[in-house]
Amino acid sequence: MGTERRRKLSLFDVVDDTVGKMAKSNGGFVGSNLINRWNGKPFSQRYHDILEKRKTLPVWHQKEEFLQVLKDNQTLILVGETGSGKTTQIPQFVLEAVDIESPDKRRKMMIACTQPRRVAAMSVSRRVAEEMDVNIGEEVGYSIRFEDCSSARTVLKYLTDGMLLREAMTDPLLERYKVIILDEAHERTLATDVLFGLLKEVLRNRPDMKLVVMSATLEAEKFQGYFSGAPLMKVPGRLHPVEIFYTQEPERDYLEAAIRTVVQIHKDEPPGDILVFLTGEEEIEDACRKISKEISNLGDQVGPVKAVPLYSTLPPAMQQKIFEPAPPPLKEGGQPGRKIVISTNIAETSLTIDGIVYVIDPGFAKQKVYNPRVRVESLLVSPISKASAHQRSGRAGRTQPGKCFRLYTERSFNNDLQPQTYPEILRSNLANTVLTLKKLGIDDLVHFDFMDPPAPETLMRALEVLNYLGALDDDGNLTKLGEIMSEFPLDPQMSKMLVVSPEFNCSNEILSVSAMLSVPNCFVRPREAQKAADEAKARFGHIDGDHLTLLNVYHAYKQNNEDPSWCYDNFVNHRALKAADNVRQQLVRIMARFNLKLCSTDFNSRDYYVNIRKAMLAGYFMQVAHLERTGHYLTVKDNQVVHLHPSNCLDHKPDWVIYNEYVLTSRNFIRTVTDIRGEWLVDIAPHYYDLSNFPQCEAKRVLEKLYKKREKEKEEARSQYMIGCSLVVEITSSLVSSKWCDVWTEALSCVCEWGELEHVLKKFKVKGYRKISTSELGLMMKSLGKVTTKQEVDGDGNNDGCINLQEYIKLNTKGVDFDEVMENLKDTLSIFDMDKNKFITAEKLNTEAESLREECSLEYRRMIDDINKYDNNNDHTITMSINNNNTSIIIYS
Repeated sequence: MGTERRRKLSLFDVVDDTVGKMAKSNGGFVGSNLINRWNGKPFSQRYHDILEKRKTLPVWHQKEEFLQVLKDNQTLILVGETGSGKTTQIPQFVLEAVDIESPDKRRKMMIACTQPRRVAAMSVSRRVAEEMDVNIGEEVGYSIRFEDCSSARTVLKYLTDGMLLREAMTDPLLERYKVIILDEAHERTLATDVLFGLLKEVLRNRPDMKLVVMSATLEAEKFQGYFSGAPLMKVPGRLHPVEIFYTQEPERDYLEAAIRTVVQIHKDEPPGDILVFLTGEEEIEDACRKISKEISNLGDQVGPVKAVPLYSTLPPAMQQKIFEPAPPPLKEGGQPGRKIVISTNIAETSLTIDGIVYVIDPGFAKQKVYNPRVRVESLLVSPISKASAHQRSGRAGRTQPGKCFRLYTERSFNNDLQPQTYPEILRSNLANTVLTLKKLGIDDLVHFDFMDPPAPETLMRALEVLNYLGALDDDGNLTKLGEIMSEFPLDPQMSKMLVVSPEFNCSNEILSVSAMLSVPNCFVRPREAQKAADEAKARFGHIDGDHLTLLNVYHAYKQNNEDPSWCYDNFVNHRALKAADNVRQQLVRIMARFNLKLCSTDFNSRDYYVNIRKAMLAGYFMQVAHLERTGHYLTVKDNQVVHLHPSNCLDHKPDWVIYNEYVLTSRNFIRTVTDIRGEWLVDIAPHYYDLSNFPQCEAKRVLEKLYKKREKEKEEARSQYMIGCSLVVEITSSLVSSKWCDVWTEALSCVCEWGELEHVLKKFKVKGYRKISTSELGLMMKSLGKVTTKQEVDGDGNNDGCINLQEYIKLNTKGVDFDEVMENLKDTLSIFDMDKNKFITAEKLNTEAESLREECSLEYRRMIDDINKYDNNNDHTITMSINNNNTSIIIYS
């Protein structure tokens, strides 16, 4: 009998054992290739067809090697050329091999795969759900800003890096995840760089977690060094040779050059689809129209084309069109059709489109740039890097030899392009990032483990902005306001605007404005109907600016039952408005979590739009421009010359505007602007408009006048107030019994709304006036002011050793929240208006005096108790020792 030869135990024995356990725990059927263990249903024929294609991907051949390296290490760096299959296959390999049951066996954990772009997260998750033969949103899901397509059944989730960062704010150790895969790490987005630092710390605290960092470029050695020598694994791409062509001279208009090149390829080159890289939505849609029109004008001499756009805000159904085949010939034996994909740089690495043979690369992309000295952040059309150019050309060699047409010279490529794209963290405003880190409990920002530390000046600017907004205190600690702001997936200025909007009685409207600002431009302006589109926009226009115009559009959309045909007739984008409605609903849920009141000013009130504009200013007071005598605008404090964007809806040039966006082009524009008043700056943001450290400019001179005007108004009102004090006491005495005279005198002595006092006092000058309306009395009793029993010596204005009534009132009306006290007081006074005629008589007050004392605010009762405690001889005077000198404070005169 021969000796049986034992096969060596391989990793797949371990994997199969794990799979068996998982199948059992998930209700699957061990040993059966016909049942899907994730949903317990039989596999479809399409699953088997796709499986055969999956097995041809380069990454499939290194599956066993990958799983072994992952098993032996907590962190793994994987470099794979675009098209190697890493984005779709690696998460599935991990899911097969890792036990996703939680340690307590009560729930399943998840595998997370981050993407830098929303389009990639959505499209890749759909593809993987198809490959796994499950429904999207169930076993496989995705999560992007304002949209979560996952469920309790989800075991594999694709999400943007920003969403994983937000999850870390509520779950610092990311305990829902067993393995996290950071895909497209070479793009070095702001969120990815922050995740690098966070995950290093999480891995130290969670030895059961594993991290896979995937990159499409060889910069991965830098990642390897950052993650303490983590193993580096390389997966080759499936590339055919690509021929590169350059222009002889620089192109003046890269868009026209790209369209011209597309037409030339379609006329002269063999079959094969075309991929064109452009910078943004407007360019792409414009190019799609022009290409379709020009090729249709060529008639039967060329085949049909399908021009397909691809950019981040495109809806999922439209995104899937890039994977559809080219159109068939118009007639049998005719010229073959061609698919033309016009895309942003998302098609560089995030998505792989089969069938692309020709690539047109103008050499530009939109990049975020930030200048911390003038606090300007903008999307700027900038030259790409050599690494990006290499990625773009590689798209042409996926299925057969291809060609790449670079619309710039070879000299420019060699001498002008940077080797790598600068990480976003080095060219971005970090206010939102700092707020997130503070929420995560990371206070030492200077020593946070950034792969590429940002400039100290940029960090300081971010801290300064958050301090001005009230999100951080002077010590850099997160305030209560800052905690609430950090929960909104918005920039800090917009979050502040939203959180404080209830104070201006307009949170419903600010919710709508915020939602509209969070989605792409809703106005459609087709080239063939520009005049009609402009007229339609003018119908929505508000004379005070663009934010209120957006509010009008949203209100009209809801009033017309969200009808797509209404949108079409009025040249507004139904997709954008639907997205805004979805965003608004999510923001409402966050407001409810923090008990933020949903309220509106009466539409017929003259304050309706005023309150909305004030609330917007409360968030965007650092983004203000002033109209100079020369006719141009100057940004306040930063002194940048700017111009109103031509798309604005203003019918005049206001002296002051807030703006939402700074656009850097040949001229500097401010876009989405609204008219505000200069005096609001003084009232709402005096801490920011501190003229002592203000640069010399026309705006400063105007603000100085406004400050002086306000001071003068206050002084005049104080004078009128002092004159009226004795009158207040006299009227009070006639209203109530002597028993309560002192109580009411003290309450009335704290009136402090100077501007409203004058016209009220006039009504009290009528001799023998025995009836006072609740509204008049309310205005008089504007505050129950907070009284302290110790006063500073400098309160003794006339140096007579006593603080008289006028001095006492002046000293004690500082820092009182009059609005809050007034609301409490109105509630109290309404109790005595028994017949609801809005009048209170002396008899009513005398009858209910004891009840009134109980209903008065706690602060007021404390005030009386404090006074009585020190008034030992009941002479209405308190004597105390200040600097060893006895000083009398006369409380009642």
